[in-house]
Amino acid sequence: MAKKKYLKKRQLEVLDDLFGGELDEQAVLKKHGISRTVYNKWLGDELFSSEFSRRLGAARLQSELIIARYSAVAAAKLVQLTESAKEETARRACLDIISLPRQADRKTAVLDKSPDAGPDRAGQVPELSEAAVGRLLAALAEEKDEE
Repeated sequence: MAKKKYLKKRQLEVLDDLFGGELDEQAVLKKHGISRTVYNKWLGDELFSSEFSRRLGAARLQSELIIARYSAVAAAKLVQLTESAKEETARRACLDIISLPRQADRKTAVLDKSPDAGPDRAGQVPELSEAAVGRLLAALAEEKDEE
């Protein structure tokens, strides 16, 4: 029967600090007295690299969750900025709003498009005032003229 392999305590501590977010890679290695050579060997080890990849994936999912949680707030703020007294701020907000569907299309093209995938977004986006709609249309016209 094959002997089960586990990560050493020191390896786990390094991984904890790497993904703890307070220190960069070099500072973590220095803190634990790990040379770059030893660290590179660990990265080549299947068990260590597997745990590293698992934690990396979890960190990415966590960041996507944070972005998803605040995207509605950011979109509402952009809509508010379209009514800014500063023309440049309003123009940029309009352009950002216009580019949002393009960015979303790129992301969803990668995802599986099942009929029940994704939340129903009805009612989540605040209504635009006539002035905001006018600014959006003006920004669209300006963008088209630049092409």
